[in-house]
Amino acid sequence: MTIKRIDHIAIVVPNIEEALTFYQDALGLTLQHTERVDDEDVIVAFLPAGDSEIELVEPVSERSGVSRYLEKRGPGMHHICLEVDDIQAALARLKEWGVELINEEPKYGSGGKLIAFIHPRSANGVLVELYELTAGESQRRLDILDSIRERLELERQALSSGVLAFMRALRSDAGLTDEEGVVLQSEESAPE
Repeated sequence: MTIKRIDHIAIVVPNIEEALTFYQDALGLTLQHTERVDDEDVIVAFLPAGDSEIELVEPVSERSGVSRYLEKRGPGMHHICLEVDDIQAALARLKEWGVELINEEPKYGSGGKLIAFIHPRSANGVLVELYELTAGESQRRLDILDSIRERLELERQALSSGVLAFMRALRSDAGLTDEEGVVLQSEESAPE
C-alpha cells in the first residue's frame, strides 16, 4: 500500500453557500465543482488548495450520517482523505493489522472514485477515508459538467421565453402588437 497524497480534508457545514463566503471570499479559494452524493445524502463542494482540496459537506436529509454528525458535534472537520495506489491492497493490509474498517470493501464515491473509510477508533479519533482514482472518474466529472451545462441552457431558454412573453404582453397592453406578438406600429410611426 502506497499513500500518494492527502486528497482532501472534509468539513461538515450546515449550508454550503454560506460556508463558501468564507472559503471563496475570505480565503480566496475557487470552487471547482459541486455534486450531490445520493448514497450519502449529502451535497459536496470541492475547492482546490495546492495538490489537495477542501471538501465542504452539507447533509440533505436528517437520516444521513453526516446530519447526525452535524447535530452531535456541530460544523467542523469531518475526515481526512488519503489517495492510495491500490485500495484493495490497502484494505487487506489494514485488516491484517486489526484496523477497524467501516467499509470492508470499497464502494463508489463522488466523482466515480473507489472509497473506503477507517473507523476513528483505529485512527486516533480521526475518520480516515481512503480513495483510489479510477479510470471512470475523469469521465464522470465531465458528465457532471455536461449535465450542469445542459441544465443552464434549459434555464437560459426558459428565462428567454419568459422575457419574450413579458415583452409581448407589454406591447399588447399598449396596443402595439397583435395576438402573435407582431408589432403593429412603433412609437416613431404612431400617429400623433
